[in-house]
Amino acid sequence: MTAPLALDPARTALVLVDLMDRIVALPLEPHKGTEVLAAGQELAAAFRSVGALVVLVRVERPGVAEQPPGSALAAGLRHEGDLEIVKRTIGAFQGTELDERLREHGVTTLVFGGIATNLGVESTARAAGDLGYDLVFVEDAMAAFTAAEHEASVRLDFPRLGTVVSVGQVRFTAEPGSDQ
Repeated sequence: MTAPLALDPARTALVLVDLMDRIVALPLEPHKGTEVLAAGQELAAAFRSVGALVVLVRVERPGVAEQPPGSALAAGLRHEGDLEIVKRTIGAFQGTELDERLREHGVTTLVFGGIATNLGVESTARAAGDLGYDLVFVEDAMAAFTAAEHEASVRLDFPRLGTVVSVGQVRFTAEPGSDQ
Protein backbone atom coordinates (compact mmCIF):
# COMPACT_ATOMS: atom_id res chain seq x y z
CA MET A 1 0.00 0.00 0.00
CA THR A 2 1.16 3.51 -0.71
CA ALA A 3 0.88 6.94 0.86
CA PRO A 4 -2.32 8.96 0.32
CA LEU A 5 -2.97 9.79 -3.30
CA ALA A 6 -3.56 13.26 -4.67
CA LEU A 7 -6.31 12.71 -7.21
CA ASP A 8 -7.55 15.47 -9.52
CA PRO A 9 -11.36 15.47 -9.08
CA ALA A 10 -11.86 16.90 -12.58
CA ARG A 11 -10.08 13.92 -14.17
CA THR A 12 -10.97 11.09 -11.79
CA ALA A 13 -14.04 8.86 -11.53
CA LEU A 14 -15.06 6.35 -8.90
CA VAL A 15 -16.25 3.07 -10.45
CA LEU A 16 -18.28 0.85 -8.11
CA VAL A 17 -19.08 -2.57 -9.54
CA ASP A 18 -22.18 -4.67 -8.79
CA LEU A 19 -23.26 -3.16 -5.47
CA MET A 20 -26.71 -4.69 -5.77
CA ASP A 21 -28.66 -6.26 -2.91
CA ARG A 22 -28.48 -9.82 -4.30
CA ILE A 23 -24.70 -9.57 -4.69
CA VAL A 24 -23.99 -7.65 -1.46
CA ALA A 25 -25.89 -10.42 0.40
CA LEU A 26 -23.59 -13.21 -0.86
CA PRO A 27 -21.03 -14.81 1.50
CA LEU A 28 -17.92 -12.77 0.64
CA GLU A 29 -14.33 -12.52 1.89
CA PRO A 30 -12.26 -10.92 3.33
CA HIS A 31 -14.86 -8.14 3.70
CA LYS A 32 -18.60 -8.68 4.09
CA GLY A 33 -20.81 -7.29 1.35
CA THR A 34 -22.30 -4.78 3.77
CA GLU A 35 -18.77 -3.54 4.58
CA VAL A 36 -17.97 -3.15 0.89
CA LEU A 37 -21.23 -1.27 0.37
CA ALA A 38 -20.48 1.05 3.31
CA ALA A 39 -16.96 1.71 1.97
CA GLY A 40 -18.40 2.37 -1.48
CA GLN A 41 -20.93 4.82 -0.06
CA GLU A 42 -18.17 6.61 1.86
CA LEU A 43 -16.04 6.90 -1.28
CA ALA A 44 -19.01 8.03 -3.37
CA ALA A 45 -19.84 10.79 -0.86
CA ALA A 46 -16.21 11.97 -0.92
CA PHE A 47 -16.14 11.99 -4.73
CA ARG A 48 -19.44 13.85 -4.98
CA SER A 49 -18.28 16.44 -2.42
CA VAL A 50 -15.45 17.53 -4.75
CA GLY A 51 -17.47 17.27 -7.96
CA ALA A 52 -15.84 14.05 -9.17
CA LEU A 53 -17.84 11.59 -11.25
CA VAL A 54 -19.35 8.50 -9.60
CA VAL A 55 -20.02 5.54 -11.89
CA LEU A 56 -22.29 2.78 -10.62
CA VAL A 57 -22.14 -0.46 -12.58
CA ARG A 58 -24.70 -3.21 -12.26
CA VAL A 59 -25.11 -6.48 -14.10
CA GLU A 60 -28.18 -7.76 -15.89
CA ARG A 61 -28.54 -11.31 -17.11
CA PRO A 62 -28.94 -11.31 -20.88
CA GLY A 63 -31.83 -13.08 -22.55
CA VAL A 64 -34.20 -13.23 -19.59
CA ALA A 65 -37.56 -11.52 -19.40
CA GLU A 66 -37.13 -10.46 -15.78
CA GLN A 67 -34.04 -9.92 -13.64
CA PRO A 68 -33.76 -11.75 -10.31
CA PRO A 69 -34.94 -9.94 -7.17
CA GLY A 70 -32.29 -7.62 -5.78
CA SER A 71 -30.87 -6.69 -9.20
CA ALA A 72 -31.21 -2.93 -8.73
CA LEU A 73 -28.42 -0.90 -7.16
CA ALA A 74 -28.45 -1.01 -3.37
CA ALA A 75 -30.91 1.46 -1.91
CA GLY A 76 -29.52 4.95 -1.44
CA LEU A 77 -26.38 4.30 -3.50
CA ARG A 78 -27.31 6.30 -6.59
CA HIS A 79 -27.51 10.09 -6.38
CA GLU A 80 -28.41 12.69 -8.98
CA GLY A 81 -25.48 13.24 -11.32
CA ASP A 82 -24.10 9.70 -10.95
CA LEU A 83 -23.63 7.63 -14.08
CA GLU A 84 -25.29 4.20 -14.05
CA ILE A 85 -23.94 1.58 -16.44
CA VAL A 86 -25.71 -1.72 -17.09
CA LYS A 87 -23.38 -4.51 -18.18
CA ARG A 88 -24.24 -7.93 -19.51
CA THR A 89 -20.72 -9.39 -19.34
CA ILE A 90 -18.23 -9.71 -16.49
CA GLY A 91 -16.56 -6.37 -17.28
CA ALA A 92 -18.28 -3.00 -17.66
CA PHE A 93 -16.73 -1.80 -20.94
CA GLN A 94 -17.81 -4.47 -23.44
CA GLY A 95 -21.11 -3.53 -25.08
CA THR A 96 -21.68 -0.40 -22.96
CA GLU A 97 -21.12 3.32 -23.37
CA LEU A 98 -18.77 3.50 -20.37
CA ASP A 99 -15.61 4.53 -22.25
CA GLU A 100 -17.46 7.17 -24.27
CA ARG A 101 -19.13 8.64 -21.19
CA LEU A 102 -15.86 8.77 -19.21
CA ARG A 103 -14.09 10.53 -22.07
CA GLU A 104 -16.96 13.06 -22.34
CA HIS A 105 -16.23 13.94 -18.71
CA GLY A 106 -12.47 14.21 -19.31
CA VAL A 107 -11.71 11.31 -16.98
CA THR A 108 -8.22 9.79 -17.12
CA THR A 109 -8.05 8.02 -13.74
CA LEU A 110 -10.44 5.38 -12.42
CA VAL A 111 -10.74 4.41 -8.75
CA PHE A 112 -12.29 0.97 -8.26
CA GLY A 113 -14.38 -0.76 -5.63
CA GLY A 114 -17.06 -3.43 -5.74
CA ILE A 115 -17.85 -7.11 -5.98
CA ALA A 116 -16.26 -9.41 -6.93
CA THR A 117 -12.64 -8.28 -6.75
CA ASN A 118 -11.34 -10.92 -9.17
CA LEU A 119 -14.31 -10.89 -11.54
CA GLY A 120 -16.29 -7.73 -12.25
CA VAL A 121 -13.74 -5.33 -10.76
CA GLU A 122 -10.66 -6.94 -12.31
CA SER A 123 -12.28 -7.50 -15.71
CA THR A 124 -13.40 -3.87 -15.88
CA ALA A 125 -10.00 -2.64 -14.69
CA ARG A 126 -8.07 -4.70 -17.24
CA ALA A 127 -10.18 -3.26 -20.07
CA ALA A 128 -9.72 0.24 -18.63
CA GLY A 129 -5.96 -0.25 -18.57
CA ASP A 130 -6.03 -1.38 -22.19
CA LEU A 131 -7.91 1.83 -23.00
CA GLY A 132 -5.23 3.96 -21.34
CA TYR A 133 -6.82 4.89 -18.02
CA ASP A 134 -4.71 5.19 -14.86
CA LEU A 135 -6.02 2.75 -12.26
CA VAL A 136 -6.45 2.88 -8.49
CA PHE A 137 -7.83 -0.03 -6.46
CA VAL A 138 -9.38 0.49 -3.02
CA GLU A 139 -8.68 -2.82 -1.28
CA ASP A 140 -11.15 -2.42 1.58
CA ALA A 141 -13.94 -1.41 -0.82
CA MET A 142 -13.87 -4.83 -2.55
CA ALA A 143 -14.58 -8.46 -1.77
CA ALA A 144 -14.61 -11.82 -3.54
CA PHE A 145 -16.10 -15.25 -2.95
CA THR A 146 -12.94 -16.35 -1.15
CA ALA A 147 -10.17 -14.45 0.60
CA ALA A 148 -7.63 -16.20 -1.65
CA GLU A 149 -9.28 -14.84 -4.81
CA HIS A 150 -9.41 -11.34 -3.36
CA GLU A 151 -5.78 -11.50 -2.21
CA ALA A 152 -4.54 -12.81 -5.57
CA SER A 153 -6.04 -9.80 -7.33
CA VAL A 154 -5.01 -7.24 -4.71
CA ARG A 155 -1.49 -8.55 -4.03
CA LEU A 156 -0.47 -9.99 -7.41
CA ASP A 157 -2.50 -8.48 -10.26
CA PHE A 158 -3.56 -4.98 -9.22
CA PRO A 159 -0.07 -3.69 -8.32
CA ARG A 160 0.96 -4.52 -11.91
CA LEU A 161 -2.01 -2.59 -13.29
CA GLY A 162 -2.14 0.44 -10.99
CA THR A 163 -2.00 1.54 -7.37
CA VAL A 164 -3.59 -0.29 -4.43
CA VAL A 165 -4.81 1.85 -1.51
CA SER A 166 -7.29 1.78 1.35
CA VAL A 167 -10.35 4.03 1.71
CA GLY A 168 -8.43 6.31 4.08
CA GLN A 169 -5.70 6.94 1.51
CA VAL A 170 -8.01 8.41 -1.14
CA ARG A 171 -7.52 12.19 -1.26
CA PHE A 172 -8.06 14.94 -3.81
CA THR A 173 -5.74 17.74 -4.91
CA ALA A 174 -8.36 20.37 -4.14
CA GLU A 175 -10.56 19.17 -1.29
CA PRO A 176 -13.18 21.63 -0.04
CA GLY A 177 -11.74 23.69 2.79
CA SER A 178 -8.13 22.91 1.93
CA ASP A 179 -5.59 25.54 0.99
CA GLN A 180 -4.16 23.50 -1.90
